[in-house]
Amino acid sequence: MIESIFVSPGVHWVSFPEANLNVLCGCPADSVKHLMKKGLIRSIEKDGMTYESGPNAILLSDLKLQNGHFANLAEFPILQMLYRQGMLLPNHPNNTGAKPILIGREDLVREQMNYIFRGNYGLTSVEEIIDAGIDSEKAEEMMRLKLRFAFGHIHPSEKLLEAKIVDEGKTEISNGVEVSRLAMNVYRFEYQGESLDVDLNLKQDEDYETPFELELHNFKREYFSVVHTGEGDGWDVNRPCMASVLNYQGKIYLIDAGPNISHSLNAMGIDINEVEGIFHTHAHDDHFAGLTTLIRADHRIKYFATPLVRASVTHKLAALMSIEESSFQEFFDVHDLDFNTWNSINGLEVRPVFSPHPVETNILFFRTLWKEGYIEYAHLADIASFEVLEGMITEDQLSPGISKKMFEDTREDYLKPVHLKKIDIGGGLIHGKAEDFVEDGSEKIVLSHSSHELSNQQKMTGSAVSFGTTDVLIPGNSDYSMRSAYGFLKGYYRGVEESDINMLLNCGHQIYNAGTLLIHNNEVPKSVFLILTGTVEFIAAEDSSASILSSGSMVGDLAVLSGLNNFGTYRTLTHVDALTVPASLFKEFVNRNQLSEEIQNIQDTIGFFQKSWLFGESVSSPVKARIARKTELLTCPEGKGLPTDSGLILLKHGEIELTVSGDQNHLVQVANGDFWGEEKILSHEPLYKSSEAKVDSTLYKINEMDLLKEIPVVRWKLIEHWEKRRDKIQNSIRS
Repeated sequence: MIESIFVSPGVHWVSFPEANLNVLCGCPADSVKHLMKKGLIRSIEKDGMTYESGPNAILLSDLKLQNGHFANLAEFPILQMLYRQGMLLPNHPNNTGAKPILIGREDLVREQMNYIFRGNYGLTSVEEIIDAGIDSEKAEEMMRLKLRFAFGHIHPSEKLLEAKIVDEGKTEISNGVEVSRLAMNVYRFEYQGESLDVDLNLKQDEDYETPFELELHNFKREYFSVVHTGEGDGWDVNRPCMASVLNYQGKIYLIDAGPNISHSLNAMGIDINEVEGIFHTHAHDDHFAGLTTLIRADHRIKYFATPLVRASVTHKLAALMSIEESSFQEFFDVHDLDFNTWNSINGLEVRPVFSPHPVETNILFFRTLWKEGYIEYAHLADIASFEVLEGMITEDQLSPGISKKMFEDTREDYLKPVHLKKIDIGGGLIHGKAEDFVEDGSEKIVLSHSSHELSNQQKMTGSAVSFGTTDVLIPGNSDYSMRSAYGFLKGYYRGVEESDINMLLNCGHQIYNAGTLLIHNNEVPKSVFLILTGTVEFIAAEDSSASILSSGSMVGDLAVLSGLNNFGTYRTLTHVDALTVPASLFKEFVNRNQLSEEIQNIQDTIGFFQKSWLFGESVSSPVKARIARKTELLTCPEGKGLPTDSGLILLKHGEIELTVSGDQNHLVQVANGDFWGEEKILSHEPLYKSSEAKVDSTLYKINEMDLLKEIPVVRWKLIEHWEKRRDKIQNSIRS
C-alpha cells in the first residue's frame, strides 16, 4: 500500500506503512514546519518517553534552484529525524540502527551531505580554526568545546546518513520499495505491484510556500531602532526564526537571516534592495538559510561577522551552492569584525563576543552615541544555559569541555546590562534559559528562540513581542526617504543639474497601503512614482504576466511622456513609500533637460528587461538603466547566426536555434525573452556550438560582462539557467 499527500508546491509526502518508510519528497526551506502543520509529524509516547514521528527518508530535487529559490535544504529535516525522532539518541526506543536516507542524483546527495556536515559541526579541526585568525591556545579550547557538544567525536555525514543514488534503472530504498527517475524532477515509486509518480517541478508562476502568514507593517525609519522580525525557532510553525532588523540613521541592517526571510521583509514593507548589510551570528539553518535570498539583490549586501564565523558560514554556503569558497565575496561585500572590540561602521559600533555553541558563534552588542552617552542593544543568539556550560568545565586540556575561565567570561558577557537585550531561551543542550537572566540589569529583555508559550517564571524575566514590534532607542528627526530618493534620481538621470533634482524632491513622498492601484491600464497617469521603500507589482496588459518592481524603480514615466498607459497595471504589493511627481512637472523636467530621446531609448530596453525572467525581479531602475546603456540592439536575418562567444544575448523577437556543443544533431529553441551566452560570465564551458535565426530576429547584446557579475540576483539566475539547460540537454542526449 502506498499513501501520498500533497503538502505544498514542490513538497509531497509518500508513505509505505508496511515497509516502515516515509519519504519527504522535496525539502525547501521550512519543509519540516509544513509537515507539522499537516499533522504528518506528531508526538508519540513509548516506553515512558515522548518523541516525534515523521519522515525517515528525503527525495532531493534534481534542480538545486527552482524559480530562484533553493530546492534542497535538508538540514532541519535531518535534525528532526536524528534528535526529535530519536534515531541518533542513545537508549532511545526509536534508535534501531537505521539511518535517515537521502535519495537523489549522486552529485546532489554528496553536496547535501557536505552541507549538513558543516551545518552540524562548522569548522572541524584546530587548523581550520587557526586559519580563521584564532591563536593556537584558544583554538585548542574551542575544539575541546566543539567535541563536548559532539559527544567526543566529529562524524562524517556517511556515519549518520544513508545515501541512495538514483541513476539508470531502479534503486531499492528500503524493504522492497524502489524508485526510478522518469524525467527531470519526476520520480516513480514502486512497491508490491503498486506504483506512484511524484513531480517536484514548480510551475513557472509558482513558488515554495511559507508555513505562516504575517501581518503587513509599515515601520518608520528611525535614527536607531530594533524591529523584532522573528521570535520563534526552527520548529515554530507560526512565527519566523529568531531575528531582528536594526535601523540606524535610516539604513536597514539584518541580524541573521533565517528561512523565508523575504516573507518577513515583505511584511515589513522592506524591499531586499533596501538592505544595507547583515550582521551574522552563526551557520545553523534557522539563522543562515536566508543568505540564499539575500543574494537576490541588485547589489552586494554587506556581510558583517568575525572571520571565525565567516569561515564556518563560507564552508557551508559553498557546499550548499556547489561553488568555490572564494565566490562568497562575489555575492557579498565582506567586512570582518574583531572579537571583543567596538568595530565602527559609519557611527554604528558593534562588539562581537564568542558564544559557546556546536558551530562557531558570535553574539552581538551594538551601540551608538547619543545625548547622555551610548545607547546599547544586545542580540544573544545562540547561547547555552549556565547549567550546561558549568557541567562542561574541566581543567584536563586533553578532554572535551571548557575551562572555568571560559565559563566565567561567557557568563559575564551574557549578563552585561544594556538598554535592550534579546535572548535565546530555547533550552536543552545548546540553547539558553530565561532563568539565567533573572538578575540581569538591562532596561528591557526580549525572550526569543522558542516555540513554546512563556511560563509564568519566564514572564517575570522578560517580555514577549509580536512580529513587527519596534523598540525605538533613538528617534529620528530626519527624512531618510528623501536621502534615498536623491541617490536614485542622480543614478537614473545622469548629468542633470542639482537644482532640477531638488525640484523633483520637493514634490514630497507619500505612503501607499498594500494593494493600492497606482496606475490603471489604459489611463493617463496623473503622476510619476519613484519607489523608495517596498515593492510594486506590474501586471502586463498583453498576457497578464506579473513582475516585481523593487525600490529605486520609476513607475509611469514613459506613460506620462506618451500620454497613455497601455502597458499594464501597477499595484503595490507591500506598504510603499514613493516620491510622487505630478505629470505636468515631470514632463517639464524632461523637456528642459532634453531627456525625452534618452528616456525613450533606455525605457524601450528597460521595458523588455522588466518583462524578462532574468531582469524582471529585484533589479532597480538605476541598475537597469546602467545595463541598458551598455546594451546594443541587433538584427539577425533568417539563416544567419551570431558567434557563440558574443557574450550575453537576449532574444527580443524572432526564432533562434542553437546547436549543442559535441552533438551536431541536438538543437535547442530559444523563446522570446530567453537568452544564451551566460557561460562566459560564469567561466563555464560553452553549451552551444552555433546559432541560427529561423526567421528575421531582433536581439539585445549586453556588451559589458563585468557589470552583470556585480549584480548578485542576475549572477544567481544565470547559474540557475545554465544548470537547468545543462541538465535538460544531458537528459535529452541520454534518451
